[in-house]
Amino acid sequence: MIKKILWLLLTVLLIFSMSACTNGGETPDKTAAAQETMQSLLETTEAPAPTADEATLSPETTEIPAPAAEESDAALEEKENKMKLQIGNNEFTATLADNSSADALLEMLAEGPITIDMRDYGNMEKVGMFETGLPRNDEQITTAPGDLILYQGNAFVIYYAPNSWNFTRLGKIDDVTAADLKAALGSGNITVTLSLN
Repeated sequence: MIKKILWLLLTVLLIFSMSACTNGGETPDKTAAAQETMQSLLETTEAPAPTADEATLSPETTEIPAPAAEESDAALEEKENKMKLQIGNNEFTATLADNSSADALLEMLAEGPITIDMRDYGNMEKVGMFETGLPRNDEQITTAPGDLILYQGNAFVIYYAPNSWNFTRLGKIDDVTAADLKAALGSGNITVTLSLN
């Protein structure tokens, strides 16, 4: 049945295509006659009763099962895209960026936690050095509190106030206010430990 309908539709399209390519010498009567012929073909073609297979596959009765595997993959991917930051007695979770720099950081963290001694700079950030450089993906960024930035390939920076420059975004601390972050970071030197969730 479906094949008949497809053939019929293809025939209709072919007729209309051929009539569009003519030199325009056709009269409206001939065009109307062709349309009437096609309409009568459509009306006289009876659809047979659907078979058991066709009835179960009809769009009205088809239910698509929920993609449980895809959902678990998405949850796993989200978990793999997270890291923990221990700042004094405060623990934060951060969502990492989707770039080769964050991927390289994840690879380093897979080998174990990373501890970084950080100092205050410019009353807007804490900065410390990685022992190993990371690939750069610099772009013009205006930072916000909680942004985790890679500067010049080897400096790890936690912003608690805005700044604009060419940086590589590593990620962002989840659900933190500027006041909470500033309180956790304090005004002096700190030690931050990065680890996987």
